[in-house]
Amino acid sequence: ILSVSVDMLILGWLFPWVHPFSVIGLLTALGACAAAMVAYAGVAAHFQRPVAPVPIAELMSAGESSRVEFKSSARWNLHTGARDDKMELVIAKTVAGFLNSDGGTLLIGVDDDGHPVGLVHDFSTVKVPDTDRYELWLRDFLTSTLGQNASVLPVIDFAPVTVEGAATYVCRVTCPASPRPVYLRASKSGGSELWVRTGNSTRLLKVDEARFIWKKIAGRF
Repeated sequence: ILSVSVDMLILGWLFPWVHPFSVIGLLTALGACAAAMVAYAGVAAHFQRPVAPVPIAELMSAGESSRVEFKSSARWNLHTGARDDKMELVIAKTVAGFLNSDGGTLLIGVDDDGHPVGLVHDFSTVKVPDTDRYELWLRDFLTSTLGQNASVLPVIDFAPVTVEGAATYVCRVTCPASPRPVYLRASKSGGSELWVRTGNSTRLLKVDEARFIWKKIAGRF
């Protein structure tokens, strides 16, 4: 509005015979508006600085909270010493809970006390034991359980750690607040579930609870 107003004043001062609602007047107003938008975007991009993520080591030392969750592994059951599909499902529930709430961070390869245990066992369950293959598996798994749109929201990165003298990694899954409900489908034959973050835990909502709480969450957008 400001750019169009200024354009009209300049146009009337320089070319008083041109009607403001003529083709020339409208085209110049449109051009002034586009130029103002480009200039504003350039200034904003120049002064905007990206916010650096909190280091993974700092998250581990701070402990779990309503926005941070630790999981020792995503595929390997440390008690049975074997791969466990239930472990994978817990990861999907946690990610869905963060997406359906105010967002949060999931650290995989960290025990409940904030000590790194690494991804050695999880890496043994993928074809190539490295971070690229592990991220590919995790992204594909989230796609199959949460859907294509929800699976692209989390940001996945890794930090190197040393556990008992051996080099390994901790995986960080940073989840933003989703603008729409994210439903978990545990199996092809199973129904959809809505999980949310409540305090330090992730809980399943019933239909009536989900409708009420999601209206409050959607109000943020």
